[in-house]
Amino acid sequence: MIALLVRDLRLTFRAGGGFGLGLAFFLIVTVLVPFGVGPQSDLLARIAPGILWVGALLACLLSLDRIFQLDFEDGSLDLLATAPLPLEGVVTMKALAHWVTTGLPLTLAAPLFGGLMSLPQAGYFWVFVTLLIGTPALSMIGTFGAALTVGLKRGGLLLSLLVLPLYIPTLLFGAETARRGIMGMDYAQTLAILAGVSAGSIAILPFAAAAAIRINLR
Repeated sequence: MIALLVRDLRLTFRAGGGFGLGLAFFLIVTVLVPFGVGPQSDLLARIAPGILWVGALLACLLSLDRIFQLDFEDGSLDLLATAPLPLEGVVTMKALAHWVTTGLPLTLAAPLFGGLMSLPQAGYFWVFVTLLIGTPALSMIGTFGAALTVGLKRGGLLLSLLVLPLYIPTLLFGAETARRGIMGMDYAQTLAILAGVSAGSIAILPFAAAAAIRINLR
């Protein structure tokens, strides 16, 4: 399991694209929104948590099609499916590798990019915390979507259409928790739901993704 995780991390950093592309897209979103909204610091401060969450969500989409596609093309996925290692464990390691190379950098960069949008002082903490809790769900849901579309030619658009509706609960509760935390409101319920979405995704979706891969490899 650990060897598979290390292999995927090495391949991601050697191939390039996913790590830097996601951060670059995230930065572009946070830079362009103030130009579109205008120099209204009060308005930017109110919408900053939601914009940062949307930017992180869209940045996660950029590298989803690479999770299984390269292994499918070179035959490695067939070997992994027939190996003694459970396919559910393979899916989990793939999702973890995606989070380490995409979700975690976006989480660390969000407070820095928040300064471009007049993010309130308390917002730096809450944006970081909510993304840290919510991005594992984004990676796990994206891995499930990648398993559904593995082997399809030009399946990137279909993958996005499948995954985006599933991302909505994480986006809603993540942005709402950050907003409530910044405003000093009660955030316990929305934070618990956000954590529950991530925990539920990690507990259930590896089995669904493994089943989808087995069907696509037949």
